[in-house]
Amino acid sequence: MSSSSSAYEKRSWFMRWLSKFFKGGSSNRGQAGGTHHRPPQFIGDENMVLRAPVRSLDNRSRTDKEKEELDQAISISLAEGLKKPIGFGWRPNNEDDHSKAVQDDPHSSYPPYIPREYQPTGYRVCGGCNRDIGYGNYLGCMGAFFHPECFRCRGCRYPITEHEFSLSGKDAYHKTCFKDLTHPKCEVCLQFIPTNGAGLIEYRCHPFWSQKYCPVHEHDNTARCCSCERLESVNTRYVSLGDGRSLCLDCMESAIMDTGDCQPLYHTIRDYYEGMNMKLDQQIPMLLVEKQALNEAIVGEKQGFHHMPETRGLCLSEEQTVASIQKKPKMGGHGLIGMRTQPQKLTRRCEVTAILVLYGLPRLLTGAVLAHELMHSWLRLKGYRNLNPEVEEGICQVLSHMWLESEITPCLGSSSTSAAPSSSSSASKKGGKSRVENKLGEFFMHQIANDTSAAYGGGFRAANAAVNMYGLRRTLDHIRLTGSFPM
Repeated sequence: MSSSSSAYEKRSWFMRWLSKFFKGGSSNRGQAGGTHHRPPQFIGDENMVLRAPVRSLDNRSRTDKEKEELDQAISISLAEGLKKPIGFGWRPNNEDDHSKAVQDDPHSSYPPYIPREYQPTGYRVCGGCNRDIGYGNYLGCMGAFFHPECFRCRGCRYPITEHEFSLSGKDAYHKTCFKDLTHPKCEVCLQFIPTNGAGLIEYRCHPFWSQKYCPVHEHDNTARCCSCERLESVNTRYVSLGDGRSLCLDCMESAIMDTGDCQPLYHTIRDYYEGMNMKLDQQIPMLLVEKQALNEAIVGEKQGFHHMPETRGLCLSEEQTVASIQKKPKMGGHGLIGMRTQPQKLTRRCEVTAILVLYGLPRLLTGAVLAHELMHSWLRLKGYRNLNPEVEEGICQVLSHMWLESEITPCLGSSSTSAAPSSSSSASKKGGKSRVENKLGEFFMHQIANDTSAAYGGGFRAANAAVNMYGLRRTLDHIRLTGSFPM
C-alpha cells in the first residue's frame, strides 16, 4: 500500500472519530447536571474505549475543557500510530510527502508537535550524546538506544557498524579491538599467542622481565641474551659473540670486551673488599677469556664447584696456559670481528693462580662475577679449607649480591657491612648509571636470590640469613671454626 493511501485512510478514520466525538458532546448538553451517563463507544477496528465527555465539575469553561480533551485524544491517537518495535528503527522515505499531504488538507487538524506529557511510550534518548533520537534510525543495546553514529567502540572510538561486537561490562568494542585489548601477544613473533589443544591460551612469561612469548620459541633456535635471558624479537637483532652466545643491545651497551678494559673494574672491587677490612694482599692476575678457554681451564682445575650449564668465572689454583683477550673485537654486521688473543702462562705463587672471567658481559654482571671469584680467593688465602659447596658458594654469592646492591643504591650502601663510603666514592667517580643499567643490576640480584641450585641458590639464602642476623664478620668467624653457617 502506498504512503498516500495510508495517510488518506488515517485521515478519514480520524475525521469520523472527530465527528462522533463532537456529536456525543452536543447530545449531552441537556444532561449536564444529571447522573445518567452513556455507555462507552467502540470506534472502528482499533477497539478504542472512549467515554463521551461530560460537563466538568471545575470552574473552567466548556470550551477550554473540550479543547484540552481534544488535544489529549489527538496525542494518544498519534502515539498509537507512531509506536515502533525496539531494535533497529528507520524513518520512512516518504514521510515528508505524508506530512505535506496532511498540511494540504484544509480540514486536517494534524498538530505541529506532540506535547511532552503525551509523548509515546517509545520515546528515546541517545545513550551516546544524550539527545533525543526522535523517529530517525537508531540502535538498541543493553537497554539503551543510540544514534548509529553514536554507538562507538570504547577502544578506537570509531562507530560500530558490524552486526557482531564484543561487550566488557557496559562497554562495547569492535571484535578486533577487544581481541587486541584482551588476547595476549607474543613479544617475540609479535603475533597473537595461539591456543593449545584444549582451547586455552598457553604462553611462557619471564619471572623478572615479564616477557610473554609462545612456548615454541624455547625450542626454535630463537636467540636468547646470555646476560639478561630475554629472547630476541623479530623487530630487534642481537649481537652474536661467536661462541654460541648472543647479547641484547641493552647489555651490549656496557659490555666489557678485553682484559685491559676490565682492569679498572677489577681494582674497584678490590677496593670494595678493602673497605670491609677484607684486603687481599697478593696481586692476583685477572684475565678476560673466551668461552672455550674458560671451559678448558675448568677441565684442568682439580678443585672447585662450578655452576652448570654455563660458568662465567673461575678462581684458578693450578698452573695453566690460558688465552687472554688482548684486543677487543669490533662490530661487524650482527657479530664481532677482529678479536685478538694471546696465550699467557700462569705461575702459581700462592693459593690462587689467577681469576678468569668470561668476556662480553655487561659491566655490572662482570663485576658481580669478579666479586664472587675474589671471595673464593680471600677464603683460600685466609685458610678456609675443605668447605662444602653450599657454604663456600653461598658466602661468595652474598658478597656478589652485596656489591651489586652497593652499585645500584650507592647512597644506601650495603645493609650488612660498612663498605658504603668506598662504594659511594667509586660510584661518584663513574658517574650516574642509566635506568637500563640499574634495571640490569636489579635483574642480576634477582638471579642470585632466586637461583634454584642447592649450592648457589640454597647456599646464598642460608648465608644471607646468617649475615643479616649476625653480621658478615661473625658469620665468617663461625665458618672458620665450624665449616657451617651460624644458626
